[in-house]
Amino acid sequence: MSHSSRICAQDVPVAGRRASLALLVMLSASFMDLLDVTIVTVAAPDIAADLHASPSQLQWMLAAYTLALGSGLITGGRVGDDHGRRKVFLVSLACFAVASAACALAPSAGVLIAVRAVQGLAGGFMVPQVFGIIRSSFEPAAMAKAFGAYGAVQGLASVAGPLLGGALIEADLWGLGWRTIFWINLPVAVLALALGARVLPESLAPVRVRPDVAGAVLVAAAVLLVLLPLVQGRDWGWPLFGWALLVTGLLLLAVFLAYERALARRGGRPVLEPVLLSIRPFTAGLGASVLFFGGLASFFLVLSVYLQAGTGRSAWDTGLVILPYAIGSLITSGAGVALAAQAGRALVVAGSLTLAASQGLLWWLVRDGATAPGYWPLAGAMFLGGLGLGLGAPILVNVVLAGVPGRHAGAAGGVLSTVNQIGGAAGVAVLGTVFFNALGPAAGAESGAPAQLFGHALAQVMPWQVATCVLAALAMLALPGSAATHQR
Repeated sequence: MSHSSRICAQDVPVAGRRASLALLVMLSASFMDLLDVTIVTVAAPDIAADLHASPSQLQWMLAAYTLALGSGLITGGRVGDDHGRRKVFLVSLACFAVASAACALAPSAGVLIAVRAVQGLAGGFMVPQVFGIIRSSFEPAAMAKAFGAYGAVQGLASVAGPLLGGALIEADLWGLGWRTIFWINLPVAVLALALGARVLPESLAPVRVRPDVAGAVLVAAAVLLVLLPLVQGRDWGWPLFGWALLVTGLLLLAVFLAYERALARRGGRPVLEPVLLSIRPFTAGLGASVLFFGGLASFFLVLSVYLQAGTGRSAWDTGLVILPYAIGSLITSGAGVALAAQAGRALVVAGSLTLAASQGLLWWLVRDGATAPGYWPLAGAMFLGGLGLGLGAPILVNVVLAGVPGRHAGAAGGVLSTVNQIGGAAGVAVLGTVFFNALGPAAGAESGAPAQLFGHALAQVMPWQVATCVLAALAMLALPGSAATHQR
């Protein structure tokens, strides 16, 4: 395709009813992707009981999705730029739907983990097309509203995930139990595909750039080799070969960095622009993001296991306990976004420390493990945590990018989004292992096991949760004071 035809393919604005329908399609797909991160945490104990999954397999059901999602974001965005964002979006959405059906039909924990990885990779290719289509095909006023709607969908997914997951499991439609959390994606995806084929505009980047597939594979393999012994070490008995895998993964990360530098010197477009690592606010932001989002991902897994397997609550009751967290986040997220340009760093630091206070309060509630706390004390701790999340999470990326020169902002945003997902997978691996190690032989117990054992395990992991938030806040002190503008 010639340079001029690529520009023409890019500059086709949509407006009116067609723009609204196109946005509806993209937001529906994004909602499914975000929902599948949160909904599985509530269903995890039911999945484990039905498929006889071990604690490590339970961790992989979450980590495989987020790791694959993060691995696909940058490469997926560049594939869409080169081959057409509409085309890649629709193909990815179809793959996401097929993978969802495979998850629903999974006969074993191992199969479910594998197809969750496929589902996450499809999401990683799908999500960047949403941003690309909005930027290239929406008029400025409509673009601002579209990104605002995307933020609202993120908040809605955080509320809907625990509640919808709990409601579907409680309803046990047609005797399908937890499998309905994946079947529900099918009608949404089919409608989005049918409508998207008619209303989504096609767009291409004006200049074709070869994706750094080798770099993407190297970093995904390195992270997988690091996470594998951390998650499986308990089941393996912490053997020598597990530590060898960990060292190999770290060495592979070094190979990845060397390869990226060499590719940049040759004039290519690496997954990680090496120059970004010389920008202090950006490297501090990477560390803060890994700690902040890593702690969050593992927190909801261990909390859900504690509430259901430890205290005997149903999936629906668990969703109700988590609901105040989402409500608190919705309350502060609007104020956080509005004030980010003036006090971005102060807000993200305050949000991280508020999260630490919430998790410290939860530790105090379960510290003796003798009695399970009632709904309202738990709801209070969750609400406080939600307030902190709303202050920090929606604006953290923008505050980090405010310290990046404008010419590198796009590449930095892609790397940061990827690191957020990898951080989530790492958090599930590390802090989930702390929880299940503290639980000991009861780790595979089903609902109704003594609350004291699970309370003890949760009390063991909460100081580590507090530490991740405090360390994240310290890293955030190196970020720019506001998210007003990029440096040039």
